[in-house]
Amino acid sequence: MSDQLHHAEHDHDGHTTFVTHYAMKDYAIGFVLSLVLTAIPFWLVMGHVLPPETTKWVIMGFAAIQFVVQMIYFLHMNSKSEGGWNLMALLLTTVLLVIVLAGSIWVMTHMNANMMPAMGGASDTTHGMHDMQ
Repeated sequence: MSDQLHHAEHDHDGHTTFVTHYAMKDYAIGFVLSLVLTAIPFWLVMGHVLPPETTKWVIMGFAAIQFVVQMIYFLHMNSKSEGGWNLMALLLTTVLLVIVLAGSIWVMTHMNANMMPAMGGASDTTHGMHDMQ
């Protein structure tokens, strides 16, 4: 994408600045996509449109799409920039993101069952205190 950018000099208040014509278009598209990709999950949660379990996965999908939009439109990452090294960094970041998100969901899903004491009554919350006396 950086090889497609055209620079033009403009004199503004006696200063010479470089304006990237295509970059403003990319930023505008990225901004609109980011707004849409944020508004839809907000609407899903606030409107209780889907069941909570489904909403969780839909929001994670929108987050992944938002991640790609940020990388492409704001950081201008593609397979041609910097000899492909940016794409390799993007792939590594994506793998790490998937590991962190999957691990977080796994921990949060199993935390309630594995870490919380049984809700049976007062004897369950003493954790064997009667045996010590």
